[in-house]
Amino acid sequence: MINKKLHNISIFGTSSDAGKSTITFVIAKILQDLGVSVAPFKAQNVSNNSHVCDDGSEIAIAQYFQAEVLGVETSYHLNPVLLKSGRGSSASLIVEGKVVTNKDVREYYRDLDLLKPAVKRCFDYLDAKYDCVVCEGAGSPVELNLMDKDLSNIFIATEYNTKIILVADIEKGGVFASIWGVYNLLPEKLRKNVIGVIVNKFRGDLTLFDEGIRIIQEDFKIPVLGVLPYLPFNLGFEDSASLKNFVQQPRNKKLDIAVIAYPYMSNYNDFEPLIADDEVFVEFVSSNISLEKFDLVILPGSKLVIKDLKWLKESGLFEQIKNYKKEICAICGGYEMMFENLEDIYAIENEEALKEEGFAFIPDNIIFEKEKILEKKTYELFGEKIAGFEIHHGMCEKYPLSFEKQNFKGTFVHQIFDNNEFRTKYFKSIKADYAGFDFQEYKKQTVDNFISALKAKLDVEHLIKSIS
Repeated sequence: MINKKLHNISIFGTSSDAGKSTITFVIAKILQDLGVSVAPFKAQNVSNNSHVCDDGSEIAIAQYFQAEVLGVETSYHLNPVLLKSGRGSSASLIVEGKVVTNKDVREYYRDLDLLKPAVKRCFDYLDAKYDCVVCEGAGSPVELNLMDKDLSNIFIATEYNTKIILVADIEKGGVFASIWGVYNLLPEKLRKNVIGVIVNKFRGDLTLFDEGIRIIQEDFKIPVLGVLPYLPFNLGFEDSASLKNFVQQPRNKKLDIAVIAYPYMSNYNDFEPLIADDEVFVEFVSSNISLEKFDLVILPGSKLVIKDLKWLKESGLFEQIKNYKKEICAICGGYEMMFENLEDIYAIENEEALKEEGFAFIPDNIIFEKEKILEKKTYELFGEKIAGFEIHHGMCEKYPLSFEKQNFKGTFVHQIFDNNEFRTKYFKSIKADYAGFDFQEYKKQTVDNFISALKAKLDVEHLIKSIS
């Protein structure tokens, strides 16, 4: 067991979607199991997928999921800067857990230095509290035109002298070029802090890469911490790229479910329990295909609700959903679409104030208010106690939480399908022979097995020696 302060770690990807988020919690959990108190951290994230923390703040789902795996308390300190899709070329800027403003992306980069104090406050808080902070980078750390504007990679690694692990995605091809290129384009001070590289997402016989390991270690002079097999992991979806990687093989299919994947869809994690379910097949529908084969149609959350509502109308899916006779479930942004009218009177989500007609399933109107609702608690919903969270600007007078009639259920609350009792009862009402499963047990087992499988392929001894 290790009971001392260690060097903090930066996880740099040699490309986007190399597996940084996953490697962050795997490394952190290995350290935690050795007695190290550890926290995940990402200075700046760009994601429409966020979660409400224990302290009522908002952070990216990846950092929330990493903290959940580690069992550490969640707060804005884990992800001090979050950018979400905004109106036009702007982004919604969330600093230390609260929406600050909508900023044009160019303006955001110009004013980046103003965010560094917030990033430092949060990192210093975690650094004082934990033996080791595992810091996830963003994209590639050597985008040469942006290196002076890189909060998650270069700034943290330079400011705090972190030890650096490179993660390379072999599935993309060009793995040697990406490792050599990133390593040699790093500033000299940071190159000295690279403790090794992890080759990720290898398919097939790992011994076929023995020569590759020799080249990286002997010719490149970079230690290889491990070659990790490609393992499907249907949890903690961070963005649409990770969503596309999900693997689903229901062995005992009872239900076909359509999730409407509009352009600004958010909170994909609401559907992890469905993707994990052996009795459910989930299809993400992004074009005007027939919905008749599905038993249930779900309208998910949306970062830009009126834009996505207009997209439904333009694509033809609006009419299909309006005339759909089977079960419909709507969550958050999807729930807002079900009202008679949606009014963005303060131009919260759109370039100008506007009003749009909704599906009119619910007899009331939605008004987008300036103040955002951020709530995490246990709700009384659809006859069950459901632990979930709310994160929305849209408000209504008559049905501020949920609405239910005949074949329709709608709510502002995320994570309703995580509740085994509600999910089982709901799906049984659609297909009587649906049996159900324990999602929490599945989640724990999946995470444990995944970490164990990857730990067996990592040089943990070298890792510990390098950060001690």
